[in-house]
This record gives sequence, C-alpha cells and structure tokens, in this order.
Amino acid sequence: MFEFLLKRIASILPTLVVVSMLIFGLQQLLPGDPAKILAGEEQDPTVVAYLRAKLHLDEPLPVRYGYWIGGVLQGDLGESVRTQQPVLSLVLQKLPVTLELALLAMTIALLIGIPAGIVSAVGRGTAWDTAANVLALWGISTPNFWLGILMIMLFSVQLGWLPASGYVSPFEDLGANLAAMIMPAFVLGNAIAAVLMRHTRSAMLQVMSADYVRTARAKGLSERVVVLKHALRNALTPIITLGALELGTLLSGAVLTEQVFTIPGFGKLIVDAVFNRDYAVVQGVVLVTATTYIVLNLLADLAYFAANPRLRS
Repeated sequence: MFEFLLKRIASILPTLVVVSMLIFGLQQLLPGDPAKILAGEEQDPTVVAYLRAKLHLDEPLPVRYGYWIGGVLQGDLGESVRTQQPVLSLVLQKLPVTLELALLAMTIALLIGIPAGIVSAVGRGTAWDTAANVLALWGISTPNFWLGILMIMLFSVQLGWLPASGYVSPFEDLGANLAAMIMPAFVLGNAIAAVLMRHTRSAMLQVMSADYVRTARAKGLSERVVVLKHALRNALTPIITLGALELGTLLSGAVLTEQVFTIPGFGKLIVDAVFNRDYAVVQGVVLVTATTYIVLNLLADLAYFAANPRLRS
C-alpha cells in the first residue's frame, strides 16, 4: 500500500503542472482587457499602460505564466484586480462556506442514497424496489434551481419555518446557520442521492449473485450480516469513486444553488470573477478546485484498501 501511495503522489505532481498550464492558457482566451476595465470609462492611455506593466500584461505568455506559477509555489495566488485583495484570502473566506454546504449535502445524499440502493437491490422486483427507483428518478429529473425555489415558497414564504436566503456563520449562531443551510444542502443532496442510489443498487445486484455471498448464506449467517458485511463491503468501490467525484463537484461551487439561496461561496465568487474579468481570482479558484479533485481521487484510492481487503494484496 505504501508503494502504491508513493506512485500515486508521484503521478499527481506532473498532473498539477499540466493543469496549471491549461488553467493559465485557457484564461487568456477570455475576451476583454483587464487593464482597460480597471482604467474606467475614460481609459486614459497612461493609466492603461501603467496597469498593463503592473499586471505583466505586456510580457509574453510564458513569462506571465512563470510569474504566476512562481507565486503559487510560494503560496501567493495573486491579487484581485477589482478588490485589491489577495486571492488566497478570498479563497479562505469562501472555502469554509462551500465546504460546509458540500459536507451537509453529501451527508444527506449518503443517508438517503445508500440505504435506498441496498433496499432496492435486496427487495428487487418488490414495492420497495419500485419506490426506490421512483425516488431516484425524481432526484435525477428535478432541476436544483426549481426545487430550491419551491422549497423557499413552501418553508419560507408559506410556513415561515426557514429563512429564504442568506448565510450566518456557525461561530456566530449555530442554529441560524443550520436553518439557512438545510434547504440548499437538501437541494444538492437530493440529486446526488438519486445517483448514489442507482450505483449502489447496481453494485449490490452484481455482488449479491457472487459465490461468496451464496457461501455466506449456506453457512447460516443472518441476511443482515450477509448484506451489510459481505455484499455491501465488496460493492463499495464504485460508490466511493462516485462519492469522491460528487464531493469534488460540490466543493468547486454549486453555482445555481448558491445564487438561488444567496450563499457567498465558491460559486458566487467565480461567477463574479468571470464577469469582472478578474483573471487572478478565476485562476486561483480553478486551481484550488482542480487540486481538490486530484486529492479527493487519491483519498478515494486509499479508501478502496480500507473497504475491500482483497485489494491490499
């Protein structure tokens, strides 16, 4: 396992280099000149020239990439051209918000999706199977923004139980924080739960017909032990992979959901940065997101070993 971990880490480094090149190169294809945008409506040539020199926009592309990646290696993601704040500071402000939302959404998805998938597989062809499949179809087919609006109308406007939008830090008021986050977390978790349910059901149906499951039943083990200890554990590999990818997607920013519920997370940050041609913020956020995806995939690989002992050999 240690040798495998070293190989995976060794493969991550060149991947990050290629990803950083793609992020920086594709960013330059966005229309608009940041120097002219910052210069205001008058766009005084002297001011524009000063800003271009300050932002290294008058340098060749490889030189600009060198400036940027050199700062990244020192923990400096650049400076926002709009707010003059360090990009790292903006990321650290928004990351806890998106992280909390992502973890709540994944918790809801796991609590709904995996049990529903197990019940559907064990009770294949029964009413429970039909109900689980209807639940999955609902989750996959329902647009997040539409479900969010409906939940706001019901729980905020009609019943007055939850706030319609906004965000409160859990360090200020934990109760208000959970009240503000439960609806967007459910909206995101609902869609992921549907996908998890389908993958869990498929994986469980495959392993339930395996020889070792029949052997476990022949030994007289209870159905609960057979399903949860023998079948589920061997079916976890695709579920872990899907969970890691979905969590990475959530951490990259659920743009529509954050906009509907006015949550100041990664989604809103990157949308504002793109509209304002704030190159440094876009590059920093995308680089953090890509790194998060890579790290989550590494953690998923390690989780395979914990879930399935056969892989350790």
